[in-house]
Amino acid sequence: MAKLVYEKVQRFERAESSVKILIGNRWLSIFVARKPYSAPKFNYMNSSVNSADIAFILVSAGLVLLMTPGVSFFYGGMVKKKNLVSTMAQSFVCMAVISLVWYFFGFSLAFGNSMGGFIGSPGSYTFFKNVGLAPNPAFSATIPFMLFALFQLKFAIITPALVTGAFAERIHFRAYLAFIVLFSILVYAPVAHWTWHPEGFLHKWGVLDFAGGTVVHITAGMASLAAAMLFRKRQEQDLKYSSIPFVLLGGALLWFGWFGFNGGSALAANELAVQTVMNTHLASASAMIMWMALDYLRNKKVSAVGSCIGAIVGLVAITPACGFVSLAASFWIGVIGAAVSFYAVHWRSQTGLDDTLDVFPCHGMGGITGMILTAVFAQKGGLLNGGGFTLLGVHLLGLAIVIAYSFGMSYLIYRFIKLILPLEVTPEEEKAGLDITQHGEFAEFWDGVDRRSGAGNPNL
Repeated sequence: MAKLVYEKVQRFERAESSVKILIGNRWLSIFVARKPYSAPKFNYMNSSVNSADIAFILVSAGLVLLMTPGVSFFYGGMVKKKNLVSTMAQSFVCMAVISLVWYFFGFSLAFGNSMGGFIGSPGSYTFFKNVGLAPNPAFSATIPFMLFALFQLKFAIITPALVTGAFAERIHFRAYLAFIVLFSILVYAPVAHWTWHPEGFLHKWGVLDFAGGTVVHITAGMASLAAAMLFRKRQEQDLKYSSIPFVLLGGALLWFGWFGFNGGSALAANELAVQTVMNTHLASASAMIMWMALDYLRNKKVSAVGSCIGAIVGLVAITPACGFVSLAASFWIGVIGAAVSFYAVHWRSQTGLDDTLDVFPCHGMGGITGMILTAVFAQKGGLLNGGGFTLLGVHLLGLAIVIAYSFGMSYLIYRFIKLILPLEVTPEEEKAGLDITQHGEFAEFWDGVDRRSGAGNPNL
């Protein structure tokens, strides 16, 4: 009886198959020559690409993406336990929804061929057409254009996630999904084009925004102000923190991720990136200490949550300036930014505005303060460095345009959604909590008792 044994033999000189037939106690080998396998060839090498820059921006993109889960922990820890899952889910879902919007046409609207300096042509990079591995010198000379698009995507993801703090504990989940899509298309993409596209009208005016003071923080802040003015006030407006450790964890992730947010905006592993990261860290530290001092003067205690908020405010304020100012300036930007936002938070608490987690006082006012101080401290053209009032005037005009547009368009988006979907949960759903009414889940172990009416809910 013959036994067949098949084996593959690979050699550098040739590839062949060997069929061995066992007859009796002797092997008979038959070699069948095959055409050597040739792997498909891709030209990954480009003379203008810098491997160090690629590695740096890849890591930076990951750090910026990490900031969105950071937001979810930061915000989740501040809301009531019955809304913890819902608040965190709102941030997480941005990573999926906005990624698809960006791939379909969002990147085209922000960075496509400019249409009058106001918006990119929707067809420029639809489905990432023409977004390849070669650099696009108009945006990034030493990294693949696809990597640039990937890095910018992370900013588009976190911006609507920041707004969730304004309408936390109130918004219907379906309405939220509609909002983040429309906000990304109608607010984020146009402002990004104005500010960061070489043909954008704010960019051509000379407005300086290194990493997103206008594009991210002011747009999110104004959308939050619009929500606070439009949404029904919560039945219980006092904050019952579900987890202060979550707040601290989220703040730590945000601080860590901000090194990629600001440092990566240099788009190269160079001296500018080093200066930017140092400015970022110093501003956050000085803002945290300033917030702690003000907190102690006002309340005779230093709040752990307040300290964390102070650090974040410093990061917000330095974002537009981080690549344009000195270390000394970054220190003062952190101090001034913290003071402005601290008093803005307390001013808001005395008004009828229900901005649940004070997104407007922290991100909106922090971003506005940062943009103004960028024009004051910029090493080239700044008011305190011999540039006169030219840059400051341009920044004030640009701020007025971005503030008015972001607020107005966001308000219209909320109004439109309200016409087609329930924008807010009902008072009964708010009482029961968004975790169970919107997601059918609890942050804690469920004991089998149906508490959708709110009766007996231990999280209330």
